[in-house]
Amino acid sequence: MQQAVPVPANAPPGGTARPSALGGRGSGATGDAIFAVACRCAGVFVLLLLGAIIVELFLGGMQAFRTFGLSFVTSTEWDPVQELFGAGVSIYGTVVTAVLALLLAVPVAFGVAFYLTELAPNWLRRPVGMAIELLAAIPSIIYGMWGFFVIVPLMSIYIQPFFIDTLGELPLIGELFSGAPFGTGIFTAALILAIMVLPFIAATMRDVFETVPAVFKESAYGLGCTQWEVVRRVVLPYTRISVVGGIMLGLGRALGETMAVTFVIGNANRISTSLFGPGNTIASVIALEFGEAQLGSLKLSALLGLGFILFVISFIVLAASRFLLRTRLQG
Repeated sequence: MQQAVPVPANAPPGGTARPSALGGRGSGATGDAIFAVACRCAGVFVLLLLGAIIVELFLGGMQAFRTFGLSFVTSTEWDPVQELFGAGVSIYGTVVTAVLALLLAVPVAFGVAFYLTELAPNWLRRPVGMAIELLAAIPSIIYGMWGFFVIVPLMSIYIQPFFIDTLGELPLIGELFSGAPFGTGIFTAALILAIMVLPFIAATMRDVFETVPAVFKESAYGLGCTQWEVVRRVVLPYTRISVVGGIMLGLGRALGETMAVTFVIGNANRISTSLFGPGNTIASVIALEFGEAQLGSLKLSALLGLGFILFVISFIVLAASRFLLRTRLQG
């Protein structure tokens, strides 16, 4: 005869006792509540930190906003001696260099991601992918020094003279490639920025391209599509939100980059119609002028106002990208 196994008094109707190590339903609910509160506090902390930065920059730049009004945004003057400050040149340089950097970096990043996911042999994908990621780990000051000592001489001796002698003679677009070949300038800064944002965009594109289900691509190949058609009609529509997110990540890096741009942009407070002309950006002006600004001075307020404007530009770009994505998804 089999010996009866005693059933604990607190056993459920099914006859199986719950392991006490799980802590019971009460302790699980308590842990969930604590976790929810911690996550909520983390989200609120981010919002509070963001709001504190915005308020501090706005209050710090209030003196400049009151003194110059709307002309602070549109004026191209920056004269610390006479205390005349305007953000027009800096805004122009920030936007132009960031846009040019994206125009240079996005096609290259797409080509790198396409090669790593569709064309490269398996033994080569890992080394090339690591090399792309290592580019993101290089400090910006190194990019600036490399740009000043290597890229600037190449631009002044070979690249800028070539474009000045060829495209500079054409009507309409010739003005964009005119001027003296000093090597520094807006185009050189945009080139350095493109190299800096390339690993962020390329790594993001590569990762999201790899998330496309293989059955989608195999179905397209089965219908007779080429590799380019598969990428254009299957991969890109499936990953467009993440791809745009990666591009916006690169744009954010380009808008706020400081030292690398300061080395190669020329740091001249004027708007040049030529891409080879010198200029400055909001970040470069703050980096160069902040050390000489006295506490409570109008110059310090103008610099903080520039920081607030840069924040607003970044917010507008992010909001526009979200709006475009929502419009495309609803369409």
